[in-house]
Amino acid sequence: MVKSWFKALGALLVLACALVAGAYFWLHQPMGARVAGTPVDAVFDLSIEPGTSPKAMAQMAVDAGADVPPMALYAWFRLSGQSRQMRAGSYEFNAQTTPIRLLAMLVRGEESLRSLTLVEGWNIRQLRQALAKADQLKADSQALDDDSLMAQLGRPGVHPEGRFFPDTYSYAKGSSDLAVLKRAMKAMDKQLDKVWQVRSPLSAVKSPEEALILASIVEKETGKASDRPQISGVFNNRLRIGMVLQTDPTVIYGLGAAFDGNLRRTDLRKDTPYNTYTRAGLPPTPIAMPGKASLLAAVQPADTRAVYFVAKGDGSSHFSATLDEHNRAVNRYQRGQ
Repeated sequence: MVKSWFKALGALLVLACALVAGAYFWLHQPMGARVAGTPVDAVFDLSIEPGTSPKAMAQMAVDAGADVPPMALYAWFRLSGQSRQMRAGSYEFNAQTTPIRLLAMLVRGEESLRSLTLVEGWNIRQLRQALAKADQLKADSQALDDDSLMAQLGRPGVHPEGRFFPDTYSYAKGSSDLAVLKRAMKAMDKQLDKVWQVRSPLSAVKSPEEALILASIVEKETGKASDRPQISGVFNNRLRIGMVLQTDPTVIYGLGAAFDGNLRRTDLRKDTPYNTYTRAGLPPTPIAMPGKASLLAAVQPADTRAVYFVAKGDGSSHFSATLDEHNRAVNRYQRGQ
């Protein structure tokens, strides 16, 4: 009797060991693809809404393409003790993903991310074109005009130009472009506040808004990064003495979509709110997205007497304190005299 009991116990232990070994093997084996012929590196998309149960998550993983029994996957989620920590989100996996790896992804919230880079110097039209082309980003802003867009972002009545900080932003698949824009807008607010706190007495701008506008001009005028403080110095000097800024990028911005790439003398004489040849002071809004360096240059201009500069043809500029010196520089660098 005792011997039979030990035999039965031994058999149970062997069975238990076999089950544990089998479970361990299953957890570490690739789940495979439910559809025959699916490439091993094919991506399975798994989008989980908040409030989805672990059982439903297991079924969704199978529906996405995993070749495993959904109840076995659900049992693993429950037995792991981590089922309540699984997070909603957008995920990607493939046929080589194991059940143990899938659970780790869901618990850690390792969503499949995409990224969008906003480039320094872009205007709002270029920004919106990039949003429309962004991979797996919901184009919720596409149907909105500029006024409606800013109202959606919580800034009604504010012009969108220059309000978004140029940087690379990561987002989960299926995210709204409005969410990306809101992050970029808050990032610009933060950067502008930082530079405003360290503005120099040499700066002629009277508010963060003016600093943002001037920074956008510096961004568009700068060919060589090291010239930014000097370029800012020229514009700050002109603002201080009431001299018109006479900067081509503002005129081009005022022409809008009508600009064909060739700035003519007639364009310089055509009065618009952005023509800094015909109107004194700063234009009414930024003309592009300035980066951090241009923001800082706007409030920390170089200590210079220069009120003129001209492109030298190599990306850098020549700076002059007098009109005679400037004219000589124009003859040398622009006219080859």
